[in-house]
Amino acid sequence: MTKKDYYEILNVDRTASDEEIKKSYRTIAMQCHPDRNPGNKKAEDRFKEAAEAYEVLSDKEKREIYDHYGHEGLNSTGFRGFSGFEDVFSHFSTIFDDVFGYGGARGQGRSGASAGADLRYDLNISFLDAAFGLTTTIELEKLTTCHKCHGSGAAPGSSPETCRTCKGRGQVIQSSGFFTISSTCPHCNGYGKFISKPCDNCRGAGKEQVSKKVQLKIPAGVETGSRLRLRGEGEAGSLGGPDGDLYVFIRVEEHDFFTRAGNDILCRVPISFVSAALGGTIEVPTLQGKEKLKIPRGTQNGKTFRLKGKGIPHIRGFGHGDQIVEVFVETPTNLSKKQEELLIEFEKLSGTNN
Repeated sequence: MTKKDYYEILNVDRTASDEEIKKSYRTIAMQCHPDRNPGNKKAEDRFKEAAEAYEVLSDKEKREIYDHYGHEGLNSTGFRGFSGFEDVFSHFSTIFDDVFGYGGARGQGRSGASAGADLRYDLNISFLDAAFGLTTTIELEKLTTCHKCHGSGAAPGSSPETCRTCKGRGQVIQSSGFFTISSTCPHCNGYGKFISKPCDNCRGAGKEQVSKKVQLKIPAGVETGSRLRLRGEGEAGSLGGPDGDLYVFIRVEEHDFFTRAGNDILCRVPISFVSAALGGTIEVPTLQGKEKLKIPRGTQNGKTFRLKGKGIPHIRGFGHGDQIVEVFVETPTNLSKKQEELLIEFEKLSGTNN
């Protein structure tokens, strides 16, 4: 089933500001909230659609991906939307914190578990490494689960205690107009527990900063803008939540001789005046080594030749691109007297109309 356009769902233009998007979502959420429309499946679906649209368009990175690549682009990042309005409440209560200033409705308690942050790493590689692929190691600073308390945040020999204010639910019940609101517990900040004896290594955070080496396998055929995703290599999650992902963005350095056009590579090779006129065979550098190229008689300056399969490997398939060789005729300099005489004689034999 084809998904609706997120901008159409929120009734905003594609150039809408963050505030316009938030205002439109607030209006739709108020109108279609399940507590205000009990048993209304249409309102329920509209509420879910609006929450999903807001989740994407209010996030700068998600919105940029969606604007360029649509729903398929979001799918490639692991975003699948919401399965129902209960999913909205249980997994994305931050939407309600942002728009309305309180947590999700219907008394949905929070487990406290949250995914770790994704990380970005920009990597420069050479033209040849992009063509052939490579395995390399990068080093990055990131938050990992504290080795001393194993992520609990509590000092060894102790453990987090159940919050007395919310009785471990992580939220307290409030009433406001049409809503029965579960807002974040002010005592435990929504975790349902508090730490009376924090770990002296992470100071109760459950995470510590470390330097980690990560091995990367870069496939042949990548280009500038290619992105590698390493699942679980981001920062550690909280209270049992999954670790984030590491995104490695590739930038390919320029080559002195080759340039790239898709999977083809281009180069310019000089030939002599004599080779251009009489023809011959020259050697051309390729990614795989030197290749012989036959130059036909009467070759003109700027003539191009194609070496099949001598280009860049197709990153998502079999085979290679081609190598396009452009020849240019070098004009001789520092001629000897004998060479000048021969050229003058050649011009006389050629006639003025040549």
